[in-house]
Amino acid sequence: MAPVKFTSAFLFVLCLMVSACDTGTKTKEQPNIILILADDLGYGDLGTYGATLIKTPNIDQLAAEGVKLTQFYTSGNVCTPSRAGLLTGKYPIRTGLANRTIAPNGPGGLSAEELTIAEQLSDLGYKTGLVGKWHLGNGPEHHPNQHGFQTFFGILSSNDFPDQALYRNTDIVHERINAQMLAVDFTGEAERFIDKNAAHPFFLMLSTTSPHKPLLPAPEFSNLSEAGHYGDVVEELDWTVGQLVTALDRNGLTENTVIIFTSDNGPFPEGSTGGLRGGKGNGWDGGYRVPLIIKWPNNIPEGTVSSAMSMNFDLKPTLLSIAGARENTDEVIDGRNILPLLMGSNTSPHDVLYFFNNERISALRTNDWRLVLSDYPPWRDAEPIRFDKNKMLQTLMYNMHLTPDQQYDLSDRYPDDKKQLEQYLAQGRQTLEALSTHDDSDQYGDSVD
Repeated sequence: MAPVKFTSAFLFVLCLMVSACDTGTKTKEQPNIILILADDLGYGDLGTYGATLIKTPNIDQLAAEGVKLTQFYTSGNVCTPSRAGLLTGKYPIRTGLANRTIAPNGPGGLSAEELTIAEQLSDLGYKTGLVGKWHLGNGPEHHPNQHGFQTFFGILSSNDFPDQALYRNTDIVHERINAQMLAVDFTGEAERFIDKNAAHPFFLMLSTTSPHKPLLPAPEFSNLSEAGHYGDVVEELDWTVGQLVTALDRNGLTENTVIIFTSDNGPFPEGSTGGLRGGKGNGWDGGYRVPLIIKWPNNIPEGTVSSAMSMNFDLKPTLLSIAGARENTDEVIDGRNILPLLMGSNTSPHDVLYFFNNERISALRTNDWRLVLSDYPPWRDAEPIRFDKNKMLQTLMYNMHLTPDQQYDLSDRYPDDKKQLEQYLAQGRQTLEALSTHDDSDQYGDSVD
C-alpha cells in the first residue's frame, strides 16, 4: 500500500489543531498579531480589490504576500454591532449590541461577561493594546481597559463627534480631538507600541477612524488622490500600514507577525462597494462585504485567494488557534476557525450566515444564494418596503454566482432553494431574533455612525 501524502498546508493546520488542544499557556513560538480595522472602508476601495483611482501599494503588498478573501462579511452593517461581533466571536444580538451604535454620551456598552480576543490573548501572555476608535461603550465599566486591552490610546466614539476627548487609558489627554491629525497620531502610537513590546508576544489592534466622515486628511496627504478627499484618507491609511510594516522590520519581527487588514462595514457616504448593491446601514451585500487580507510569513502561502464565505466573528477563534489557545467549550460563539480558508480552501465552515439590521434579520446567505428581506427602511439604494397581494412582506432571492450585484430576483424560478432559505430564516428568527431586547418601535434609528 502506497504511503499517504499530505500537503504542507494540511500538516500545518493539523499541527495548529493539536497545539490548540494540548496547551492553554504561552509558548515561545507564539506570533505577534496586528489587527488593522478600517472604518467605513468599502470592498472596492483597495487596489487589490479593483480600485483604480486610489493607490494602496502597501495594503496591496500584504495581499500579494498573504491571503485575500473575496466573500468576507461583517457581523453588523454599522460600527458598534460589527466591532462587538469581531471582538466576541458572536452575532451582536447575543451581546445586546445589535441595535445601531452608541452615541458619545449614550448608555450601554460591551458587558463584562463577554470574553474578547484581547482578554483571551492577555491570558496567554500577550501584551495587548488598542489604538484608535473603540465605540463599544463610554462608561468606566465599558472602557477598553476593562475588556482585555492593557493599554489604550484613542477615542471612545466616532471621529464625527468633535467634542469628544482623546484618552490614554482612562486619562484624558486632550478634551477635544483634532480629527485631521488622528491618523498621524494613531500611527505614531502604534509604532511606539511595537517598539516597546518587541521582546514579547503582542496583540495590537489599530482601529482607525479612516475613511469615516468627516474626510480630513493630514495636510501632507490632502489633494493627492484622484478620488477626492475620500481617496486622500484611504491613501493616508495605506501610509499607516506601511509605517507599521517598517516598524516590524526594524525590530526583526516581520517573520513572526500576523497582520490582518479589514473594515468594520461598507462605505458611507462615499466609497466603492466594488459593484455590490447597497452600502453601510442596509441589507444589501455592499453594507457587509469588506476586504480581508492576512499576511503570516512562512505559514500562509503568498498570493492565496479564497472565495468561501466567512464573517468577522470568525477572526476570534482563528487568532486564538494561531496563538495556541485551548478551545473554550463553555463559551457559546458563532465564529469558526477559518485557517483552512487562509490556506486557500474554498469550503466555508458555515452553512448559513445571518445579516442583521438592528435586531432584525435583514438578509441571509448560503454558498449559492442570498435572501434579502424587504422589511427594513429604505436607505442608500435600499429596496423600498414591498408587499404581496395579501399584504405580506416579500423576500428577494439572488444567486450569488450568477448575479453577485443582486439585480435579478429568482424567487419564482427555484422554489426548492427558496424553501430551504426560508427554513434557515425561520431558524434564525427562532434562535437569534428571539434574543431581541427592544420593541419593534426601537428597531430603526436614523444614526449610521
